[in-house]
Amino acid sequence: MTNNTVITIGRQYGSGGKEIGLRLAKELGIKCYDKELLDRAAKDSGLCQELFENNDEKPTNSFLYSLVMDTYSFGYSSAAFADMPINHKVFLAQFDTIKNIAKEGPCIMVGRCADYALSDFEDSISVFIHADLDKRIRRIARKFELTDSAAKDRIQKTDKRRASYYNYYTSKKWGDASSYNLSLDSGELGIDGCVQLIKAAVEIHNKRLKR
Repeated sequence: MTNNTVITIGRQYGSGGKEIGLRLAKELGIKCYDKELLDRAAKDSGLCQELFENNDEKPTNSFLYSLVMDTYSFGYSSAAFADMPINHKVFLAQFDTIKNIAKEGPCIMVGRCADYALSDFEDSISVFIHADLDKRIRRIARKFELTDSAAKDRIQKTDKRRASYYNYYTSKKWGDASSYNLSLDSGELGIDGCVQLIKAAVEIHNKRLKR
């Protein structure tokens, strides 16, 4: 049982992070949000869903980042929101949705800086899934019927984009073990191994909160 624990999963592309999230959600009997976060954010904010898909985990420039963080730190009015750049609106709407979903009960959220959005949420565990590049290349090449070269190119571009997005919007470094409660190598542990270790971490977390 997770009680009200929210598990956030950051992941290298091709590491199986989403599969781990889905498997874990099934075993725990809770929801897993990945692209569903975008659907919910679009619905809650009234913004077009396509905007969220086009800006999904994509880096922005440092000037926009400073605007976002200033606004997010000090609050914003509806009038100010109306005048924001679209990237800004998408970022804030997504973060608000992550916080609202966390309040509704236990769940798993994949990517989208969810760990940072919930940094002040005591009942959460942040996990990062990584794996050796060669193993990720084989996984992506097999999954999408790509050559090893094409798979490697897709992996490197996706990871670079995710890292840039995360590093801009948070005070932490994407993939750095110190940025998360738990960092797991799915290439060594396998999907099942990662699922079981995260479940064990949740049990330890719950016991600590009950003390």
